[in-house]
Amino acid sequence: MPTKSKKTKSAGRFGARYGKRVRNKIVSVEIKQKKKQKCPYCGKLGVKRLSKGIWHCKKCNKKFASNTYYLD
Repeated sequence: MPTKSKKTKSAGRFGARYGKRVRNKIVSVEIKQKKKQKCPYCGKLGVKRLSKGIWHCKKCNKKFASNTYYLD
């Protein structure tokens, strides 16, 4: 049995728990956090999240601290 579907996306792992609104918010945050972000130093798309608030740009090889889930 699959754990997630197109409709529930990554929040399918929670099943019917926690309510629809909470699961939809989690999906929107996870989609933003897994995308490659724009580097504040070189301006190119290449920044990935290593852990909470730690980011690494593969283009200019900088590691820096910033927002927790996604860069603004």
